[in-house]
Amino acid sequence: MSISNEALHKLAREIETQAVAAQQQIGLARTQMAAKQREQRLVSLTLSELASLPEEAVVYEGVGKMFASLPLPVLRRKLEGQTQDLDSDVDKLNQRLLYLETTHKNSREHIEQMLRGR
Repeated sequence: MSISNEALHKLAREIETQAVAAQQQIGLARTQMAAKQREQRLVSLTLSELASLPEEAVVYEGVGKMFASLPLPVLRRKLEGQTQDLDSDVDKLNQRLLYLETTHKNSREHIEQMLRGR
């Protein structure tokens, strides 16, 4: 059974479109992951700086254009929660990146198979 040239070209264009979209999404996912990792490092650095402070130290959190005083344990818990959220986000982005890379690879392989099959 042979596929007509027109159908073959249409299929190749669809697969190529899918590959290009996956490549764009890969770039976006990598950018998002880098941003999340930078944020993780910042939170980690902040937590390490807070570890050297005594419990009764006065600390402030930036809120828009002003600062609000917070008890040190509350700020630590808040930052630890942020760390857990960021870890979860990075894991999800890693899974998405793996899926997108697999999709891109499969699309390229299908195109190559179609070209070899002709």
